[in-house]
Amino acid sequence: MVEPHGKTWTTRRGSNPRLESDPVIDIPPTPPGDARPGNKLPATTPFLSLFLPFSSSGSDGLGYASLTTAFTIGAWYFSNIGVLLLNKYLLSIYGYRYPIFLTMIHMVSCSLYSLAAIRWLRLVPLQSVSSRKQLFKIAALSGIFCFSVVCGNISLRYLPISFNQAVGATTPFFTAIFSLLITCHRESGAVYLALLPVVLGIVVASNSEPLFHLFGFLVCIGSTAGRALKSVVQGILLTSEGEKLNSMNLLMYMSPIAAVMLLPVTLWMEGNIAGTTAAKAAEDPRLLFFLFVNATVAYLVNLTNFLVTKHTSALTLQVLGNAKAAVAAVVSVLIFRNPVTVMGMTGFGITIFGVVLYSEAKKRSKSSSSASSSSPNSSSS
Repeated sequence: MVEPHGKTWTTRRGSNPRLESDPVIDIPPTPPGDARPGNKLPATTPFLSLFLPFSSSGSDGLGYASLTTAFTIGAWYFSNIGVLLLNKYLLSIYGYRYPIFLTMIHMVSCSLYSLAAIRWLRLVPLQSVSSRKQLFKIAALSGIFCFSVVCGNISLRYLPISFNQAVGATTPFFTAIFSLLITCHRESGAVYLALLPVVLGIVVASNSEPLFHLFGFLVCIGSTAGRALKSVVQGILLTSEGEKLNSMNLLMYMSPIAAVMLLPVTLWMEGNIAGTTAAKAAEDPRLLFFLFVNATVAYLVNLTNFLVTKHTSALTLQVLGNAKAAVAAVVSVLIFRNPVTVMGMTGFGITIFGVVLYSEAKKRSKSSSSASSSSPNSSSS
């Protein structure tokens, strides 16, 4: 009996001499020639190898993969917590009370850094906008993105980071609501039950927060809802094969549109912000350094989100996000010394516990649905 050709050369080496030199067989994880001085890095060279070239010398690449993942997760924690602390310092402590202009600076930096990461570092292949319709969809996402980020920055003027993170942890609640209202997608009963402690924890934390501010709380809720709405709308608008963009390309196209949207808003609401910033920088040149670092770290948040998902999984990113909220709250209390109460900490813990339950319920719901959808196929075969 003659075996199929594809199975022969992929399962038994030497059974077909003509294919013995085929480069698909036994390709080393990191070709030694790429690490030699003077050789040009190929387009597929991992981005982190620019910073960790020594880690690619392992024979099986396991050490490199582990070190890369650890470095990526560390950078993700640093950037996410760092941008929160920097925003809080600039908007509340330092006295630079221009959250809309600060958000516009973030968008400009994301645009420039994304362009460099895609065209120069070649982190991902460049994807082009395929039609005016797709451009309109990207613009719609940019508007939602602007609303979410601006509200988040405004809330930091009035709320401590610990409470801000507690409110932000309710994103799954709003995601489930918008998914039901917009796409009519119903979750399982266990998923909706897991959302109850998420809401309960915020109620408990709000009633016992010493620095509670109603306006700050409302805009923080708006930021959280906007973040959830963006994820739902993005799933609707850009999921077809002809219009699917990866997150890095989407950020590159969204950021300049968002910056253009924010420019008239900041001029209308915050006045001659360029002149004000120049005057403040003349008094304290450190302001320009603060703004530059803040904008750079804001881009690193988006970059490391992409890298963590690439090197681990979307579920791992969710788990890390739950832990990040708790870590950011503790760090902010240690740095800014904002008062906390036992009931506030209890409410925050209840919310995080609810988010963990939600993630687990979602995972089980997807597993059961995939198993039920695959059972007819297996029976028919």
